[in-house]
Amino acid sequence: MSTRCHSLRARLVLGASVMAVGLAANPALAQDTAGAASAAQPAANPQAATEAPENAIVVTGIRASLSAAANIKRSAQGVVDAISAEDMGKFPDTNLAESLQRITGVSIDRSNGEGSTVTVRGFGPEFNLVLLNGRQMPTSSLGDGASAPSTRSFDFANLASEGVAGVEVYKSGRATLPTGGIGSTINIKTPRPLDRPGLHGSLAIKGMIDTSRNEGSPITPEVSGIISDTFADGKVGVLVTGVWQKRKASNNQANVGWRDGYLGSENNWGSLPQQGDPRYANIVNRPGPNDVYQVPQNASYDITDIDRERINGQLVLQLRPTDTLTATFDYTYSQNTVRARTNSVGIWFNFNDVSSQWTDGPVAGPVFYAEHFGANEGKDLSYSAALTENRSINRSIGGNLKWDGIDRLTLELDAHHSTAESKPNNPYGTSVSVGSAVFGIANQKIDFTHDLPVISVGMNPGVDALDPANITPTGNAFRNAYFRDEINEARLSGQFKFDSGVIDSLDFGADYTENKVRSAYGYIQHDTWGGSLPASQTPDDLFSLVSVPDKFKGVSGANDPNIIKQFYSFNFEKMVSLLDSKNQICGGTGNCLAPYTVDRRIKERTIAPYVQVNTKFDLLGREAHFRAGLRYENTRVTSSALVPVPTGTQWVSANEFGLIYGGDSAFTTFAGSYDNFLPAFDFDMQPARNVKFRASYSHTITRADYASLQGGRTLDQLFRIGGGTGSQGNPGLMPYKSKNIDVSLEWYYAPTSYVSVGFFHKGVSNFISSARVDSPAFGLTNPANGPRYQAAISALGADASTAAIRNYIFTHYPESSQITGTDATGNLTGNIFGTPQDAAVNFQIATPVNSSQTATLYGWEFAIQHSFWNTGFGAILNYTIVRGDATYDNTKPSSVTQFALTGLSDSANAVLFYDKHGLQARVAYNWRAQFLSGTGPNPYYVEPYGQVDASASWEFRKGFTVFADAINLTNQGRRGHLRSDNNVFFASSGYARYSAGFRVNF
Repeated sequence: MSTRCHSLRARLVLGASVMAVGLAANPALAQDTAGAASAAQPAANPQAATEAPENAIVVTGIRASLSAAANIKRSAQGVVDAISAEDMGKFPDTNLAESLQRITGVSIDRSNGEGSTVTVRGFGPEFNLVLLNGRQMPTSSLGDGASAPSTRSFDFANLASEGVAGVEVYKSGRATLPTGGIGSTINIKTPRPLDRPGLHGSLAIKGMIDTSRNEGSPITPEVSGIISDTFADGKVGVLVTGVWQKRKASNNQANVGWRDGYLGSENNWGSLPQQGDPRYANIVNRPGPNDVYQVPQNASYDITDIDRERINGQLVLQLRPTDTLTATFDYTYSQNTVRARTNSVGIWFNFNDVSSQWTDGPVAGPVFYAEHFGANEGKDLSYSAALTENRSINRSIGGNLKWDGIDRLTLELDAHHSTAESKPNNPYGTSVSVGSAVFGIANQKIDFTHDLPVISVGMNPGVDALDPANITPTGNAFRNAYFRDEINEARLSGQFKFDSGVIDSLDFGADYTENKVRSAYGYIQHDTWGGSLPASQTPDDLFSLVSVPDKFKGVSGANDPNIIKQFYSFNFEKMVSLLDSKNQICGGTGNCLAPYTVDRRIKERTIAPYVQVNTKFDLLGREAHFRAGLRYENTRVTSSALVPVPTGTQWVSANEFGLIYGGDSAFTTFAGSYDNFLPAFDFDMQPARNVKFRASYSHTITRADYASLQGGRTLDQLFRIGGGTGSQGNPGLMPYKSKNIDVSLEWYYAPTSYVSVGFFHKGVSNFISSARVDSPAFGLTNPANGPRYQAAISALGADASTAAIRNYIFTHYPESSQITGTDATGNLTGNIFGTPQDAAVNFQIATPVNSSQTATLYGWEFAIQHSFWNTGFGAILNYTIVRGDATYDNTKPSSVTQFALTGLSDSANAVLFYDKHGLQARVAYNWRAQFLSGTGPNPYYVEPYGQVDASASWEFRKGFTVFADAINLTNQGRRGHLRSDNNVFFASSGYARYSAGFRVNF
């Protein structure tokens, strides 16, 4: 894979990156001449913006999009970029996010090999607001599926690009726009029938081959169509779009879990042995006392097969009874279903007889980490499986009434009801795991000298890990998450145009937005990790051999002779059915969907009036513009949560304690409110012919995530002997606030060619931190801190092992314990229950608060768009530099709290295209530098990534086109690490996707 070397070479060769081919649909939209509500009525495609006279040459395709791109940048007030469809039903990329990444300052994150979420100028998905035709859209995703969902980020994978007319990215603030995006506001536009009078349509059929698929590369179908017609002399219009897509892919990934960052001088559970410990001799180049290091806790190879089905559709009805009145009614639907079947092989470290080698400090990384086990320890090699099928459905119904009223007054009323819902589509849940194991590992090791962590295992004599007769079912977990977001929004806006004087127009209006969110979660878990069913009762035909090295082609380390070469997968459905019939893991019904034990409801109501003055005047003999706007927002938050009430505690293993729930719940409600005045100013002038200078200043906000606003107290199910943890939300949190400065200079030296350079600066405040409060909860007590524990110490001595203490309590206090069996060493297993005589469990309750922490982010955007005369060839390059003053210091241990901005990275694009005589071709390269993707006690970095895509089409007869696309031609993989490059936390191979098809336009 060698992503680090690849990205460096790419930067040296390219030196810059690409602006999206075909930036923007219509310059008038970027000028916002009728306020934000005008975005609800997107303009026509650039090639149809005006009706061409007879025998005129109409430029279409890539060149039309480039011409529109130059116009929109030149005429816009503020910083706006966009992408438009090159023709009806034809978007520049097969995925909206993939297209957005070609705009300066925009980077994307991928899920299952497809663009999913966007980062703009260093601000991640949570900090970018997505609109559909100018309307705020609800967001819905299940996150990790293993907790109550809480994100506001929009998943672009839910939308197919074929039904989109264009996308606008507003990088500077604007009083007329809905708030929520510090990074940007992204407006997705869909076509309208009255924008293109007459009958128009497009039908495309294509097949896709995803070479990542583990079992062959089946061709999957995609069908898309759009038809638009007008009637009654152009007074009535109807438009229908539909998209159906299937995809079969695979995502194979190595994952490593890590302990926190320790100092070399620390002596904690899991830390490296100190001098005086016999195991000290097994360490090569041990980190020094002031060096920071991390040891692995677990590692696995996860082999996942994915089936995705995406359905999109839209119906639009427009009426124009008079020349001054237009009514629009629309319904939009999207459904995205992702089925993922995963089989894994993994190991877990116990930190007993360990050996290791380390790189030099101050941040030491492991060269290898290994552990040896005795024959009587019964150490397990884990074989696990999962099957999820999660579905997201978005619905939106809206209406718009626009009146070009008396004289120079325009009024517009827009309203919509939109929902987004995500939930499981099978009887198992959103994040599940069913385990099995072969017991008898003699030694295990991870080699970190390659891009791929190389896991190797040796078994004790007589134990064959590849004999299915030795496989024993173990523990399992079924987690069930649910998320629903509903937005009801109404907007009344207007514009009055002046016929003389400096003031050109006045925009005014008010928005009302009601956002209702429900987030729920529950789980069923059986911690029978020592075995839940004898191997003799587990049929061998449940299992199938899976090879490992070929699943990581192109990743260094995949061909290491020591890597685990094979493991056993198993049929998930049959295993669950077997365990449910034998052990009733799902109640014996086969339905493993856990009831919700956490149920959160949040309602946000926002009222936002605004006013904006647009001026036009002469400066240095040329036209200049100044726009001043002010938006006031008042938001009231009501947050309720139904949370489980634990009834007791249990000591389940040596260092593992858990809460017991009896089915009772408590419902609590909290409220909060805040208001903001958000100014926005834009200025532009022409210091020289075809040169434009612009400057903007604005305030923008992003609201807190839903988990921080939740209204209940939730305790984590597991706790340790020293106590537990929990969380409680704060609906009174203020939103993040950014004060933004944008300055740019642009030179339009040819009709479709320009060079631009821009500088941006953002000062952000109201960051969210956590305050911890020590508190008992619900009368819960600690089974390892009371009279029974003290009696065991008195009888056995102060140096008694935990296993011996548990054996004593099992034997002498049977009324408050439950024996379930014995482990491989003869110790009793089971649960010891908390009693009223035990000491109370101390819980550290984390509550989010607005901190005094501030951060500054700034950067540069460079772009060039150039057409090579009339040859049909052209190139687009752009490069974005992003810097910030809040970075993570890897040399500090996890015990030091740190604040850092995530998502900051340089990015680049380069496109070479050809468009002439019905033939279009494009090769595009996108690159993103390493970035910090997560913080907390430990940092998470995603390494540099570069991807090459290509597309071509040939209109061999007017309206008839064949086309082909290729994604990730170089099979680039992904990798991430923590403090050290050797602290890899994921590594995956990359594969190309190819598609080809036929399109008819009429």
